Amino acid sequence: MTRPPRLATGAVALAAAALLAACTGGSGGSAGHRSGVPRSSPGPVAGAYESVAPLAAHGPQPPADGAWVGAWVKPPVARDDARPGAFAAFEQAVGHPLTVAHVFHTWTEPFPTAGDAELARAGKVLMISWSGTDSSAITAGTYDAMIRQRADAVRAFGAPVLLRWRWEMNRPNLRATVGSPEQYVAAWRHIRAIFTEAGATNVGWVWCPMAATFTSDDGAAYYPGDDQVDWLCTDVYAIGTGRSFADVAADFMTWAGGHDKPVVVGEYGSNLTDPAAKAAWIAGATTYARAHPQIRALVYFDALRTENGQERDFRVEAAAAPLAAYRAMLADPWFGG
Repeated sequence: MTRPPRLATGAVALAAAALLAACTGGSGGSAGHRSGVPRSSPGPVAGAYESVAPLAAHGPQPPADGAWVGAWVKPPVARDDARPGAFAAFEQAVGHPLTVAHVFHTWTEPFPTAGDAELARAGKVLMISWSGTDSSAITAGTYDAMIRQRADAVRAFGAPVLLRWRWEMNRPNLRATVGSPEQYVAAWRHIRAIFTEAGATNVGWVWCPMAATFTSDDGAAYYPGDDQVDWLCTDVYAIGTGRSFADVAADFMTWAGGHDKPVVVGEYGSNLTDPAAKAAWIAGATTYARAHPQIRALVYFDALRTENGQERDFRVEAAAAPLAAYRAMLADPWFGG
C-alpha cells in the first residue's frame, strides 16, 4: 500500500522568546467520556519551532489502497513530553509501527507542541483534535487573534496535519457551546477561512460526529459542506455493551456513502470486561473496515479511564485475546503493509 510521506528529521530548535502568552476565555474541555483526556502544558506556537518538514501543498492524502492504522495512547502522566514515549511503547506492544498519531488539545492551548513535533519527526501523520468553545463567539470574531496564532503555528510546522475541530459536535451535552447546526457550521467556516488566509494549506480538515447517535441527534445537519471538509470521520464506541462496530457505524457510513470523501474512524474501542468478547468486537471492527474501502484510516482509543467512579478499560494490550485480535489486523497488508 502507499505509505505516508516521510518527514524531515532535522533538529527542531527553540527560537528565542518565541513563547506566546496563553490566550484567555472560552471553554477548553468537553463533556462525555473524553472530557478527562490528559492535556499537555502550553507549548510554543508560531515561530517557536523550525518547520519539521517542507510546507505541504495540502493536508494528508489518503493511501491509494488500504487503510492507515493509528491510535491515541494515554500516557502514564498528563504531560506533553510523555505522549511520544507512550505511543512508541504501544507500537512495541502491538509489534508493528502505526501511521497516525492522535493528540488532543484544548481550545486555548497552543499547538503544535514539542511532543507533536517529535511524533511528526518519527514519520507519523498527526491528527490533532482541537476542542471548541461558544460557536457564536467564534463567528463574532472574539477569538480571531488566537485562531490566527494556531494557523500560523501549523503553517510554520510544515508537516501535513489532520485537524479535527470540535469532534462529536452532535452530542447533546455539548449543545450549550456548540449551539445550533447553523451556528456550528458558521463557526467552522470562520475558523477555516482564517487558516486559509494564513496559508496553512498543510491542514486536512476532518469533520467527526458521533456514530452511535448520528441519526437520533441529527448529525448530518452539522455538516459544513463538501467544499469545507477534506476527510469525513466518526467515533465508534460500544461502551458497556456488546453492540457491534458494524451496528454502531451503520447509519453514519450509509450517509458517508453519498459523499466522495475518505473516512477516518477518529476513535473506536470497547470496554467489555470479558477478553474474548472484547477481542471479538475488535475483530468485528477490522472486518467491517476491510469491507468498506471508503474507510481509509482506523484510529484506536487506547486508555484505561475512570469516570464517575467507574473504570473503563479500552486498552487492547490489557489482555492476550484483544491484543491478538489487534495484531491480526496489523498482519493484514490492507492495514499494516
